[in-house]
Amino acid sequence: MKFTTTLTAASLAAVAAAGKDAFSFAVLRFDGDGFLTEGLVDPIVNPGAQASHYHGVMGGSNFGTTVEGEQLLDSKCTTAKIKNDKSNYWINHLFFQDPNDPNSFEKVDLFYMNVYYFFEPGDQDVEPFPAGLKMLSGNTTTRSPPAAGGKINLDPNQGPINPVQWTCPRTSYDPPSYPADSDGSMAGIQDPQNQGAGVGFPLYPCDGYASPHRQDIHFPSCYNPKVGLDDYENNMAWPTNNGGRMSCPEGYIRVPHLFYEVYWKTDAFNDRWTPDGKTTPWVLSNGDPTGYSSHGDFISGWDEETLRTIINTCNAGTSGMDKCPNIPGGLNDVQDCKIPAPLGKVLASSTKFNSLPGNNKVTGWGHGGVTGGSVESTPASSSSAYDAGAASPTGAGGAFIEQSSTNSPAETPVVSAASTPENNPNVEVVWDYVTVTETTTIGAAPTPAPAKRHARHNHGHGGFAGRR
Repeated sequence: MKFTTTLTAASLAAVAAAGKDAFSFAVLRFDGDGFLTEGLVDPIVNPGAQASHYHGVMGGSNFGTTVEGEQLLDSKCTTAKIKNDKSNYWINHLFFQDPNDPNSFEKVDLFYMNVYYFFEPGDQDVEPFPAGLKMLSGNTTTRSPPAAGGKINLDPNQGPINPVQWTCPRTSYDPPSYPADSDGSMAGIQDPQNQGAGVGFPLYPCDGYASPHRQDIHFPSCYNPKVGLDDYENNMAWPTNNGGRMSCPEGYIRVPHLFYEVYWKTDAFNDRWTPDGKTTPWVLSNGDPTGYSSHGDFISGWDEETLRTIINTCNAGTSGMDKCPNIPGGLNDVQDCKIPAPLGKVLASSTKFNSLPGNNKVTGWGHGGVTGGSVESTPASSSSAYDAGAASPTGAGGAFIEQSSTNSPAETPVVSAASTPENNPNVEVVWDYVTVTETTTIGAAPTPAPAKRHARHNHGHGGFAGRR
């Protein structure tokens, strides 16, 4: 595997002279099969109440409708391979909307998920997350493409930040995954540097080796302690890139830069739809058929000294954080940590539902309900598809959620660092916002296939430092 980061000559000199401040990273992997739990739960945006849409959750078992302070540290188990990481990581779930029956929805199962921890050069040390820190990245209400178009950008000084992408490796890009002249109003936009990635759902199936649809989400890495742990709308900012070194605003603390890499088993539906270059069968749990509203949430449940050790000593790259020696607490000894849904039940796989959980209507790209680039409010209400506000199997009774559905406040748009896309198994990475004058290669071991899963694409990327 080729793992390359391209910087200016000045940047390279700064990194070489930085010592422990040099760029490093390690991938956090998860044990078990699938998520810790799923459901209409979001303790960041909808604490103590039913969430507006369905999520898949990884991490510590103390996850619930409310999570405060050091609560996660007391989790009995975690899906993370590092025993002292009881953090929670979650994303909006992906669904298949049957083209032959638009009122039929099926949950797309998780293939696997990784979280990249990037420790970039900078004038400030990278510090551990404080326990209980809450972050959200992405905008659940949007149905419009980012202002930056299909490209990605991590530096606020270089224009609008683009937080999310979809990566879809294909054996051939003829026809292309995105229309060449797309403005994003009726189809996604290709990343100009990568045929296999862009904003919005691609129009053709992903048939690269063991690489179905991948949801890519980056998080900010500057924490404002004056704002506090719970104010996810205002407590984080994006660092600026000064000659290859990250700088946070004055008074902010630099923390690890997270990148979520979420693979979905979309290949299980390849024989259920016929690509036409105009539409796709995918819809996010918040009713988004565009993919623009992809977003992720994080609450830290790290033992701080364990994470500090990893920051200072673990440069495992894609071989995995669990390969680093001398990590306090060692590796997870519970291989399949699961908890019941904090509200209702987890949706069954291979089951058809006549509406999305939470009664979210599908809006955008010709589905209606979009005005001025924002999705119209569609209050949840009981219908033939719901029992107490929850999705029911088509032609079947029984409730998924046992509480009445309520609309929550819309998640505030939070700008997030952008993912760097993938062209093929030998991936080369370039930071968008630096002048390319010289290249240095960082060796990394191939990503091993996860236990209990199929062999998979040796991408070894992950965004910011990993794959252009």
